[in-house]
Amino acid sequence: MKSVQLTLEQKVGQLFMCGFHGQEADAQITRLIQDYHVGGVIYFRRNVQSVEQLTRLSAELQRMAAETCELPLVISVDQEGGMVARIDKDGVTRVPGNMALGATGNPDYTYQCARILGAELKKIGIDMNLAPVVDVNNNVLNPVIGVRSYGENAERVAAHGVAAITGYQSRGIAATAKHFPGHGDTAVDSHLGMVTVPHERERLQQVELLPFRQAIEAGVDAIMTAHVIFPAIEPEPIPATLSRKVLHGLLREEMGFEGIIITDCLEMHAISKPYGVAKAAVLAVEAGADLILVSHTLEEQIAAIEAVVEAVRHGRIDEQVIDQALERVMNWKQKRCGHRPSERSDMPHLSPSAPGDALLHEIACQSITVVHNDGLLPLKSEQGVLVVWPEVVQRTEVDEPWSHSDSLGRVLSQSRAHVREHKMTTQPSYEEADLILQNVLEGEQVIVCTYTSTGYLPKGQRHLVERLSEKHSLIVIALRNPYDLLEIPRPGAYVCTYENTPAVVRSLSLAITGELDPSGSLPVRLSQ
Repeated sequence: MKSVQLTLEQKVGQLFMCGFHGQEADAQITRLIQDYHVGGVIYFRRNVQSVEQLTRLSAELQRMAAETCELPLVISVDQEGGMVARIDKDGVTRVPGNMALGATGNPDYTYQCARILGAELKKIGIDMNLAPVVDVNNNVLNPVIGVRSYGENAERVAAHGVAAITGYQSRGIAATAKHFPGHGDTAVDSHLGMVTVPHERERLQQVELLPFRQAIEAGVDAIMTAHVIFPAIEPEPIPATLSRKVLHGLLREEMGFEGIIITDCLEMHAISKPYGVAKAAVLAVEAGADLILVSHTLEEQIAAIEAVVEAVRHGRIDEQVIDQALERVMNWKQKRCGHRPSERSDMPHLSPSAPGDALLHEIACQSITVVHNDGLLPLKSEQGVLVVWPEVVQRTEVDEPWSHSDSLGRVLSQSRAHVREHKMTTQPSYEEADLILQNVLEGEQVIVCTYTSTGYLPKGQRHLVERLSEKHSLIVIALRNPYDLLEIPRPGAYVCTYENTPAVVRSLSLAITGELDPSGSLPVRLSQ
């Protein structure tokens, strides 16, 4: 990488990663690159029209950065797989999410998926995936991690995390282990409020920190912080993102991490509400963060950058701190960033007919988990079937419906007669649920698919299952959260899929008709 003399403003700008709202280089990102010298960009679905468009955008942003200060951008994305995938377009493989991979018990599947996805991201012009999540999900009410975790066993989470890191980085994509020191044992979404993990050091070492230790040993490029309070590490009520005891004392000194520390987005309410984004940016730099993520709002992005510059000018932050962070970022950029998409023609591009589809089907078969079955599966061919299917339409930071998806009823009807389907929202009213109750035909096999993206099964879905259970022996299929079983009467059969992606729905239809034998095992315990 060419040696460039930077002003203080340019140095500070290089330590920020920012999002924007356009599908081309709009006024927001143009100003951030040209006037504020930001070193990184993060893509969301709002930036994506097609793979071809995103590839052109990556090249355009890199050209703009090169013309401004002769330094490449790091272009990143949250492409976790499963229900968190910012790029939902042909040309990018819809890889399984973490809990589905955890249910297979086979880290090699995780490695293969990361290799495939890493190659595709690199071809698009993306240098960094903000994945894998290596949080250990051991709280049944966790509203934000859940199926984004490989499971509740720390050693298994670590094994899959290392496999993903190895796969991504073998393709030249920087992997990011998140959310340090661990967001798995929480019952609050840090997008919405402050979270505390109260465990003692010994427990943290055995559970929360173990996957991060192994990620560091595997050479992970980056670690993302959690907006979570850990009293055993930081006695003051300060979230990890802003705590020097956590980032410098624990992560740098005790655990020996020498890579990039990147914050989770400072606009999340756990940070922005009590601190404000600008103040938090200064505190994060003081704590030891190298890259500051501000994902959405131009005014907040500018205020945060200017606040760090002013903190250096007034002596609150020693410029040497900025220089040390900058050196880490620059060394890392030299390894991973700045190649134009046109220079990546050797990377494979998977089409819908590519061998990747066979892998997805195989993983789906190995991940679908029959928790119990009182003789209702496989479905009886001579009887009709009613499928109640929840449509995911509300998009959040951690819940993104696929644009190319099939419902179970539609897929089943392609291979057998007498299949009816009733679609509902994921937050049905009691009236909507009661309407479904009135439409069950005598002798039908009833399948209710549940979908929970927060810590609790929505009340309308729970009401529907409870009422149907009074008169029918149900097959319940948890399309996302396996913990749905804890909130409903015991059904005649209970199946977990961990996601409703197309490959899973196709494989699920084969599993419940007896055409394949699903072999997934629960990566979490279904007990209170």
